[in-house]
Amino acid sequence: MSKVARIPGYQSKNPKQNRGIIGDREIRYKCSLQNVILDVLRGRPGWTEVPGQNSQVPAAQQGTRPSNQQTSGQTQTGNQSRPSNTGSSQSSNIIIPSRFSRPIQPVAPQATQVNTQGRLGFQSLPPIPRNSDGDWDFYWCDREWLHQNYDTMFLHEHQKILHFRNHYELTRKNLMVKNLKRLRKQTEREQGKTEAQSFDFYPTTYELPSEYHIFVEEFKKNLGIIWIMKPAAKSQGKGIFLFRRLKDITDWKKGEYQPLSDQTRDVPETYVVQRYIENPLLIGGRKFDVRVYVLVCSYNPLKVWLYRGGFARFSNTRFSLDSIEDTYVHLTNVAVQKNAPDYDPEKGCKWSTQQLRKYLAAKHGVDKVQKMFKSIDNIIIKSLQSVQKIIINDKHCFEMYGYDVLLDSDLKPWLIEINASPSLTASGKEDYDLKFGLLSDLLNVLDLENRLTGKEKRIGGWDLLWDDGPIVADDNMDCTPANGSAVSTPNSYLGCFNDRKKQLREIYLTAQSVKKS
Repeated sequence: MSKVARIPGYQSKNPKQNRGIIGDREIRYKCSLQNVILDVLRGRPGWTEVPGQNSQVPAAQQGTRPSNQQTSGQTQTGNQSRPSNTGSSQSSNIIIPSRFSRPIQPVAPQATQVNTQGRLGFQSLPPIPRNSDGDWDFYWCDREWLHQNYDTMFLHEHQKILHFRNHYELTRKNLMVKNLKRLRKQTEREQGKTEAQSFDFYPTTYELPSEYHIFVEEFKKNLGIIWIMKPAAKSQGKGIFLFRRLKDITDWKKGEYQPLSDQTRDVPETYVVQRYIENPLLIGGRKFDVRVYVLVCSYNPLKVWLYRGGFARFSNTRFSLDSIEDTYVHLTNVAVQKNAPDYDPEKGCKWSTQQLRKYLAAKHGVDKVQKMFKSIDNIIIKSLQSVQKIIINDKHCFEMYGYDVLLDSDLKPWLIEINASPSLTASGKEDYDLKFGLLSDLLNVLDLENRLTGKEKRIGGWDLLWDDGPIVADDNMDCTPANGSAVSTPNSYLGCFNDRKKQLREIYLTAQSVKKS
């Protein structure tokens, strides 16, 4: 006779009461950031913030219980558990393992009183301290917390957490190129050189200091060109510089560009050196790159969503190769540009991806622009496939990447880097609206409320790009550029018009009717 598997800390007398599936109760979340994601989580109906070490809930509120809590037992610190709402008259007969919780205290009828949740039949218990040891369903954590805690955590069936364990295989600049090179060699060996050319989307790159001598040989073959140096594990333009001469990196070789954390080692920080794209596409004489948002729900099988919205980040100064020391000319990072002397915070340096697509289609033609966007799709899929077999896949984990793509004067996209924690701080109202919709729809895709069918190809602004293979668009999911020409069949609509609220209403009504039938 089969037995229902018990999850430690939960009442499992009735399988339907198991918290493995969330759908009829509030969702508890934790968030370690104070920006747009926290606004989204706090404004989401039926979601409640859990206090704890990394939570932003005021200390005075910690230990209070949500008024609409509907969970059965659950893991708590100090071997504590909240009372169940499965029926007050029967609760005293339910045994909760003392290892994980404390039993509910029945009282005599004459002593019955209303507790803080308004339930009859239980004594009012003191506030139960809640922390990050399992009393959450969704955790938007930072990378440092994950690295310190993931290996010692037990994640329950219902829990979702940001970041895969070794996400850095794709987001560290040196490892990203290493993995892309490996998959390219494998593709060339198995499918030929023609197919391997589909990986020609990242600049010639070397890791320093390990590949310094190989780089020097390449440098001498192409005297006079510009190279760019980047710390392998930093973002926001920190530590980046351009050079034309080998002696310009003498200081780096001595380890002076970045202080060593271990003073006993005489080894400089790991950098990558890349051939600089000297012919970037310019708009108004200014260089820009494109931020593209990608959601990975699983690596095995690979399931990828592409967000329609995004933005182009412009430099604040007109482009020129005469002064390679001027970071305001060559680096488009907002963290860099906002410090420019003539930076206008009201105007900013961003275009929406939709605005960029319309401009490029009008100037270069729809077909050429559509080819460019298909090339960006190729960059996304190939890069994810390069780490598919080495990422520690966990069904509890998800990742939202920020791809930075540079367009050259031939409209060829180049992958610059991939961010595991793209900035969620808004630089203005339009940026706030973009990121609020982006993150709201991300939660809709994850569907912790269990409201969707799981077969959707579009959820708000997210389009399903890959699900163990390419996704073909439905006839009713058209997206037309400015001149009215239809796009091709792949389910990719980066920069296309997005009436996300209308679409969400439609898919939820459809899902509701399907579930009823």
